Amino acid sequence: MAVGARDKLDRELVKKYAKLKMDNPDTTKLVDSQKMLAAMNDYAAMQRSMLDMNLKLKGICTNVTSKSAVYLKLNFYPPKPKKQ
Repeated sequence: MAVGARDKLDRELVKKYAKLKMDNPDTTKLVDSQKMLAAMNDYAAMQRSMLDMNLKLKGICTNVTSKSAVYLKLNFYPPKPKKQ
C-alpha cells in the first residue's frame, strides 16, 4: 500500500520536509533499542492473544445462540378428516 500526498498542501509539505535531515544520534541513547523491541513484541503478543480470545468468544456465543433457538414446526396443510 503506497502512501503519498493526496492534495496540494500535502505535496508542499512533502517538498519542504524532504530536504530536512533528522539525524540526531543523542536520541538513540535515551531509549534502549532491545527494550523497545521487547516492548513491541509484548504488545504484539497481547494483541494476538486478544484476537484469539475474541474468536473463541464469538464461537461460544454462536453455539449458545444456536442451541437456545426454538424452532416451531409449521404445518401448511390442513389436517385430513378422520374416517369413522
